[in-house]
Amino acid sequence: MKILANDGIDPAGKALLEAAGFIIDTNNIPQDELPARLNEYDAITVRSATKVRKALIDACPNIKLIGRGGVGVDNIDVEYAKEKGVAVFNTPASSSLSVAELVFGHLFTGVRFLHDSNRKMPVEGAAKFNDLKKAYAKGIELGGKTIGILGFGRIGREVAKMAIGLGMDVLAFDVYDFSPEVELALGGGLKVKASVKKASKEEIIKSADFITLHTPFIDKPILGAEEFAEVKKGVGIVNCSRGGLIDELALIDALNSGKVSFAGLDVYDNEPTPRQEILSHPKISLTPHIGAATNEAQERIGVELANLIIGYFKK
Repeated sequence: MKILANDGIDPAGKALLEAAGFIIDTNNIPQDELPARLNEYDAITVRSATKVRKALIDACPNIKLIGRGGVGVDNIDVEYAKEKGVAVFNTPASSSLSVAELVFGHLFTGVRFLHDSNRKMPVEGAAKFNDLKKAYAKGIELGGKTIGILGFGRIGREVAKMAIGLGMDVLAFDVYDFSPEVELALGGGLKVKASVKKASKEEIIKSADFITLHTPFIDKPILGAEEFAEVKKGVGIVNCSRGGLIDELALIDALNSGKVSFAGLDVYDNEPTPRQEILSHPKISLTPHIGAATNEAQERIGVELANLIIGYFKK
């Protein structure tokens, strides 16, 4: 069996697959060349860069499996692949902790103006130190505030655990029913259970001090002009989920008006070329789609994906 890991795979996952007798090619094939070359392989693994759409699936009938290293499968025509007898796997559990930690990286950055101070200190710090000190002296604490989580799957639950640990109140919404109970690890093997409060999307939009998005991609933004008109003044917004979940132009208007105090974005409408108004805005903390990009997450993703592939072909 020959597998194309077109967006790469962690060495631990590659080693597992090779030990099981698979041939792994980690050389990237450009998207426009895949229709002509993918039939050389029995399976393909991707992350977010490579798209596996209907046309590619039709052009490559030799492909038996598509593996997605990560949570979302928006770049794969999943149902069509299954109709054609192609197995599709993803790794929803492996990157949850890393994404949740990045959410709080953006939250801490926003409430203490780190994104702006890190831009200005190298340029103005020596000459205007006291002015900058005064400008950034009005930060707030996360403890005691309310965070609203739109989408309460694996990542949303990890966010909730961290929020509870910081002493935050947690409101959670999901289109599917869910248990409000989460388990907190206290270290030393100790664990305790806590609960979040179930809330409607509308309740979260109107009452949360911070809103973080963790839903699959949908056609219409979850947060647009209508929603920003309803949010609590001074709310902080974080999106480490999918580009397109926020109307970026409406977000800019809300930031400029002061209705939204800051935003933390890891994903964008136009990747890999986000609009300049987003990149240059002084109230936006920016990262380049790195939610799952930690060494630990990539190893877990590689191992989980390898075991899924081995299990499928060896069954």
